[in-house]
Amino acid sequence: MNTRNFDIGLTAVAPAIWGSTYLVTTEFLPPGYPLTVAMLRALPAGLLLLLLVRQMPKGIWWLRSFLLGALNFSFFWAMLFVSAYRLPGGVAATVGAIQPLIVIVLSRIVLGSPIRALSVGAGVAGIAGVALLVLTPNAALDPVGVFAGMAGAVSMAFGTVLSRHWAPPVSPLTFTAWQLTAGGLLLVPVALLLEPSLPPLTMANITGFAYLGLIGAAFTYVLWLRGLSRLEPAQVSPLGFLSPVTAILLGWGVLDQQLTPVQLIGIAVVFASVWMSQQAQMPRRAAPIRA
Repeated sequence: MNTRNFDIGLTAVAPAIWGSTYLVTTEFLPPGYPLTVAMLRALPAGLLLLLLVRQMPKGIWWLRSFLLGALNFSFFWAMLFVSAYRLPGGVAATVGAIQPLIVIVLSRIVLGSPIRALSVGAGVAGIAGVALLVLTPNAALDPVGVFAGMAGAVSMAFGTVLSRHWAPPVSPLTFTAWQLTAGGLLLVPVALLLEPSLPPLTMANITGFAYLGLIGAAFTYVLWLRGLSRLEPAQVSPLGFLSPVTAILLGWGVLDQQLTPVQLIGIAVVFASVWMSQQAQMPRRAAPIRA
């Protein structure tokens, strides 16, 4: 396996693990505390990584860390939860799936990356695949929920492109520590003001929080930001389509949920869209010179 394929495969582990968030949240965490859960997912993991790397931001990187922490975690997770609460899960997931298309446009504006027709086609196919996976016939639209879903997708898209554009002078582990800590700190006052205190935690609750923080945040975002440091955002962002695939497969395998033929088609379409997005970024071979 060449280096590029290894980087793509390692980066894809992150959204595959993110697909387990729904299962862990519903089965292990107390319901009704979305902002508190987001804060406890980010801040402890960020502080733990800071203790590990023992390196703080300097100069402009303080501002950039808080901005990226807000884009990738604080605002994105807040909008994600608003969308999830206001919309059926399928609609929320489908709205959020527009992110790769936004990344393509932002990459053109910020990084000067070309817009390739195959990348756009892959993004559209990915949205269609996610829709087949999660939409139900009785899905309803709520304007606030749709706006929140769109805002969250734009936020994560900006965070993805800017994380590549600024290219920090530190390792992905350190960069993840800065962003997680900043994002968690920004969520503290919001969670304290808008949500009640958590009930006494059970061992299952503690296990869920530990998983979401250490694996679902710290570990996965190290892989995600590592991928962004080595690959184009238009290659990395479509890998997020793997998240709903994991969620559907875990629901089938762990919770005994039904897996329909339409969902199987959706899984195939998602994998095809991810493959198309990677092919679109393959280096172009120079045309042979004719005598």
